[in-house]
Amino acid sequence: MKVLITHNWEGKLLISHLCKPHSYLPQSTVLSGAISWYIHDMNESQVRDRLQTVLDPHFEDDLLSLNLINAIKVDEQDETIHISLALGAPFSPQESDIAADIRSVFEKSNYTVELTANIPSERPPDEAVLPGVSNIIAVASGKGGVGKSTVAVNLAAGLASLGARVGLFDADIYGPNVPRMIAAENGPETAGDQIIIPPEQFDMKLMSMAFLVDEDDPVIWRGPMVHQLLTQLVEDVQWGELDYLVLDLPPGTGDTQLTVLQTLPLTGAVIVTTPQTVAVDDARKGLRMFDEHETTVLGIVENMASFNCPDCHSTHDIFGSNGGQVFAANNDLPFLASLPLDPSVRSGAGEGAPVVLRDGRTADAFKSMTESVADMVGVVRRKEMIQQA
Repeated sequence: MKVLITHNWEGKLLISHLCKPHSYLPQSTVLSGAISWYIHDMNESQVRDRLQTVLDPHFEDDLLSLNLINAIKVDEQDETIHISLALGAPFSPQESDIAADIRSVFEKSNYTVELTANIPSERPPDEAVLPGVSNIIAVASGKGGVGKSTVAVNLAAGLASLGARVGLFDADIYGPNVPRMIAAENGPETAGDQIIIPPEQFDMKLMSMAFLVDEDDPVIWRGPMVHQLLTQLVEDVQWGELDYLVLDLPPGTGDTQLTVLQTLPLTGAVIVTTPQTVAVDDARKGLRMFDEHETTVLGIVENMASFNCPDCHSTHDIFGSNGGQVFAANNDLPFLASLPLDPSVRSGAGEGAPVVLRDGRTADAFKSMTESVADMVGVVRRKEMIQQA
């Protein structure tokens, strides 16, 4: 079978990744009885028959019934099958598996399969906020000191390392330290009409309050000033075309969070906590904030879950155990990751080198978290299409 990869964003980055094999998640299911003979001629009805044998791994129904096929076109002269998929999470392993299963049902044919991906927007581009950004992910915590910025930085860097087009917005107005964590030495530039061009590091576009104030100057602002700044950064920063924009929110449930929830169309939020009870108590408040504003919570990340001692080779639960996992289960939320307490995470942040870009067990944990978040973004976007059916 031939597979043609398109080069536009109704599928460019997604489909280039979809053609890579994945071993870290189970393949989505293809129903038994798939066509097993070699096919020389094919029409749209036959294509639909084969697509009905491909199941979504999360919703456990076929793609046509779930309204996840935008369009089908069979070009008999060129022997090409064009399929537009309602998939919205580039580089999600689950969505990669879906595309692989689609290709598998056309293996015994002489047709080229051309896949594209697009979630149709309900708003015209001129009315949309950040129209070039496909998914906006907020990383939040109920309290400081739980490693929220570490999770945000590594999530963004992990998505970028997969090949996604990523922006990282350090929205922690009062403690903007993301530039240090990725060794971003160059600030933004300006163009005409007050357009801000963000710098890039590790293939990510970055914007931070740290670029706008002196390093040692405290930010002592009231709510209206915070609202005005965030709104201006949203409107004036030239983010361009992004698959994901990751927001590092300040801890708590204050003015910045309220401005973000009221201004930006969030795809979902990731809540970070440590296992200890006091951190989970505050994470619960963050969850309630997102619930009150009808924002989807993609899941819970438990940071600093355990420490593997390099001397005695035993594991120590310094901040307790399973607090984040129990919190997720009690609230019927996905448990996205359990991240270890590892000195390499601290040193990586200090040196400006995200640990997710390294090798080893800790790096693998952050990579798994990245993939889980991408999968949940895909679930949210596909659910939008299913509800429109």
